[in-house]
Amino acid sequence: MNLSDIARGRNIVASAAALGLLMTVASSGPLLAQTPSSGVIPRSITAPAEQLGKAFAAVAAHVKPAVVSVYSEKMVSPQQPEFPFPFGEEPFGRQAPQPKPPGQRGERKVPQRGMGSGMILDKQGHILTNYHVVGEVDEIKVQLADRRSFEAKIIGADPKTDVAVIQIAGKVPDDLPTVELGDSDALEDGNVVMAVGAPFGLTQTVTTGIISAKGRSDVGIAAYEEFLQTDAPINPGNSGGPLVNMRGEVIGMNSAIATGGGPFGGSGQFAGVGFAIPSNMIKSMLPTLIKGGQIVRGMLGIVIQDLTKELAEQFHVANTEGALVSQVNKDSPAAKADVKVGDVVVRFDGKKVRDTRQLRNVVAATAPGTSVKLDVIRDGREQTLTATIGKMPTEPVAAAEQPAKPADRLAALGLSVQTLTPDLAQQLDLPGEKGVLVTGVDDGSPASDADLRPGDLIVEAERKPVSNVAELRNAAGKAKNRVLLLIKRQGGSLYVVVTLR
Repeated sequence: MNLSDIARGRNIVASAAALGLLMTVASSGPLLAQTPSSGVIPRSITAPAEQLGKAFAAVAAHVKPAVVSVYSEKMVSPQQPEFPFPFGEEPFGRQAPQPKPPGQRGERKVPQRGMGSGMILDKQGHILTNYHVVGEVDEIKVQLADRRSFEAKIIGADPKTDVAVIQIAGKVPDDLPTVELGDSDALEDGNVVMAVGAPFGLTQTVTTGIISAKGRSDVGIAAYEEFLQTDAPINPGNSGGPLVNMRGEVIGMNSAIATGGGPFGGSGQFAGVGFAIPSNMIKSMLPTLIKGGQIVRGMLGIVIQDLTKELAEQFHVANTEGALVSQVNKDSPAAKADVKVGDVVVRFDGKKVRDTRQLRNVVAATAPGTSVKLDVIRDGREQTLTATIGKMPTEPVAAAEQPAKPADRLAALGLSVQTLTPDLAQQLDLPGEKGVLVTGVDDGSPASDADLRPGDLIVEAERKPVSNVAELRNAAGKAKNRVLLLIKRQGGSLYVVVTLR
């Protein structure tokens, strides 16, 4: 038997099987209704899907002409680490490091290239993109939707929010299409959105999805975060491209992906969770960045920490929303506004405060010199304070580190402590400080569980100052179920709840 016989045999078997199936269907009666009918599906049924498809096509046609591909290049030594693209941008067209020819002197360098996306803001050729796409590179080129290419240069950047503005170098064409920035605050979870960019170098790619969540501030990829979360497919190369609503307005700039990849470990490719910088955050910075200026951020001069359930109970707050003040810097705007250690900030200028990250972001986004209302809960009662926002220094004070776990009764904490004397304070560079110094923490003890550390200075117990070991013991002994401690660590202050067993 040859191959043609085998093939012919298979065809006969397949035909027989098909005939048998048809005979079964024919004899079954009602199953005939499930067989495909001739012609097309009536438009009365498909009309809604067709209309949605037309809407997608109209939005894509409106936005795509103003979306550019951004190519960057940096010369590096072969021994150096690869040119970093921290949010999953894979270098395209990389030249593998080659061994240096014998006898060649000097350091040989090779180009490493990356690619992202951007959007044209105005007729002057300003283009919005991510800082991680164009930051610290030697050369930038942009390619428009119509394939025209131009050299570009960085005009302004804010690495802390991963935002950059570049501009076409030289003569700018007078026919540039532009995008329109919309109102990201008007978005609701579930709104349909479209992402445009160059994933994996595939320029002018359109994907769709919805807004999955707003106000994501715990992603951990930028200093100031208030991300939109979307399930519109975003992949390496999409960074810097627009996320638009169904009116064709840009409501976000695609910036990162969570895949168990990239900054989160793993493949670095789409898995249904992408993040975009809200347009309203970007709009507040654009006038400064386009002029080449630096972003000036506001400050209150406080150290804050998130509320745990135990802390909320101690400070008589109904839930864990808000930001607990654990330190007020001397002569700061907060001090002048009479903000106290132990206050819980629940609203900032009428806007509800969810947690420390949100408060930090909204304060930073407020122009220095602005007068704002602070609603705080103090000793279980709400009151309103007025503060004038100050100017943040180059290195702002970070939010306080969060305590790990509740602690135990002082007698069984596993702590070694001593009173901070003036001489000891001088040795430890703590001039003028008073309190009880933690000198040792037993492994596996309640103090260790609470993340108390040698060098911590306990300055308050149960909202009252302690200046020696006896006062600390006395305060702990009077506590019923929990002891509230205020400690100082590395120049910052932090509340710790000590839970009694």
